[in-house]
Amino acid sequence: MRRPPFDPELEAVLALVNDQIKTITPEMIPVLRAAGNQAEAVNDMLQAAGVARRDITIPGHEGAPLKATLYARADRAGTGPGIYQLHGGGMVMGDATTGVSHFLPWIVEHNAVVVAPEYRLAPEFPDPYPIEDCYAGLVWTAENAVGLGIDPDRLLITGASAGGGLAAGTALLARDRDGPRLIGQLLIYPMLDDRDATVSTQQYDGVGLWTRESNLTGWNALLGKRRGTDAVSPYAAPARATDFSALPPAYIDCGSAEVFRDEDVAYATALWHSGVQAELHIWPGGFHGFDILAPHTAIARAMTTARNAWVARVFSD
Repeated sequence: MRRPPFDPELEAVLALVNDQIKTITPEMIPVLRAAGNQAEAVNDMLQAAGVARRDITIPGHEGAPLKATLYARADRAGTGPGIYQLHGGGMVMGDATTGVSHFLPWIVEHNAVVVAPEYRLAPEFPDPYPIEDCYAGLVWTAENAVGLGIDPDRLLITGASAGGGLAAGTALLARDRDGPRLIGQLLIYPMLDDRDATVSTQQYDGVGLWTRESNLTGWNALLGKRRGTDAVSPYAAPARATDFSALPPAYIDCGSAEVFRDEDVAYATALWHSGVQAELHIWPGGFHGFDILAPHTAIARAMTTARNAWVARVFSD
């Protein structure tokens, strides 16, 4: 099948790391989890930015204890906005340090506090554990906002990839359960649709950083035999939602050369059709996670600049 080409700078990066990119299969999950700890590099990034972290325990689904990490400026004083950050990892891996480069500038520039929970992962904890953990953590964050130095009227939810899908699902839950009020949902190349029916998922089958098979591995781990059937909740796969009204304003970005492109465009369109404000950026030739893997490229810098500008506008309203 013909597909949009990768951006030339990004294609050169892919060529350099091609031997290290593996399609994720179920048996690889334990290995990837063991290899995924980047604590030393993250600590160096935090120190350079003047950001401190503190690990805490918060209640998850049914009161289960969850590890969470608080991030704030080391010299922080006063009250600022809050960011509820849900990490990526295909529903099967990742932790509270995953994607730290996304939210570091928002801490430094806006005096924000980030709360990053470690929701329980599939397949050991299939749906509804991850989404219910995420919602429970959001409720805890809102209830403890003042003590955390968070302005309760300026709480933003965000996540990338699987975390973006969980952020969208958590925003739906918050609306439907009359839960915490959110000023926005920042969905970074979100993982929204379990049905594997879009053109883009077929175009990027076996090519790129996150392939169709890897995507199916994640959804199958989360949903098991329910994947692709009518038994899937819209909170687990937000593309399944039929009512998008009364949701917080959204920012959605994605590459044109990746699996999630079409479902992300469809989600933004559904928000617009329901009268919800949404800003959508599809970056030409971008593969999944290119801003993390190749932050030096022109297109990655443009993506980051646009995203950070939206955060600044939301926090200033």
